[in-house]
Amino acid sequence: MARRAKTTTKSKTGKGGRGNARSAKSKAEPRFRPFRWLRRTILRLAALAVVLAVCAVAVYGWLNPRTGIYMKREELRLGELDHQWVPIEEVAPVMARSVVAAEDANFCSHWGFDITAIRNAIEAGGNRGASTLTQQVVKNVYLWHGRSWLRKALEASLTPMVELFWSKRRIVEVYLNMAEFDEGVFGIDAAAHHYFGIGPDALSDLQAARLAAILPSPKSRSPVNPDTVTRRRTAAIMDGAATIRNDGRSACFEG
Repeated sequence: MARRAKTTTKSKTGKGGRGNARSAKSKAEPRFRPFRWLRRTILRLAALAVVLAVCAVAVYGWLNPRTGIYMKREELRLGELDHQWVPIEEVAPVMARSVVAAEDANFCSHWGFDITAIRNAIEAGGNRGASTLTQQVVKNVYLWHGRSWLRKALEASLTPMVELFWSKRRIVEVYLNMAEFDEGVFGIDAAAHHYFGIGPDALSDLQAARLAAILPSPKSRSPVNPDTVTRRRTAAIMDGAATIRNDGRSACFEG
């Protein structure tokens, strides 16, 4: 009678079993890779920052900003501010045309950056300003004053978002309400009462031009006692405001 062949069955707890256990454990607990984790964390934080920035910009498309970083600093320094928000419908139209003529004559034709003005500023050796009205709104609402690469980078990132989510009319409205016109005096309503004792809806062409003329240096220039430079700038702004009205460059922000 033939003998049956011996069969050998390896125990599950034998050498082969231990190898399988190690393999399963390796698959269940992947090895920690710090560089991959760091990259993913940075990407997630960047995505979160973009979402927060979009939300912060979008909400002010209809909600009026109460203050900005610079305004808050001035309030802490002075104790109080003269600031009252006023809808653009309650501001004399010539005031809007005057600030656009003074600060950003091509406002209706660009998307936040005036390439021609930037090129001219570079050719002039950086002595000329090239900030658009939109960039100034971004600075007044979201950022701080002063020159730094960080602020410029943030400004360059937020400016296209403002142009995307806000109308041109809204940009002008926010600018008029957040601009500084004297120490502790912010916004066109406070400025009209502070200098002329009238509401912003009653501003004349000359008064509007003079208010726009002091904006580069509101603490050192006066619209009621203008120096030679302010008078010359006022005349140029009055001409510019009339020109952009006649050639249609004010159509994007006028109702």
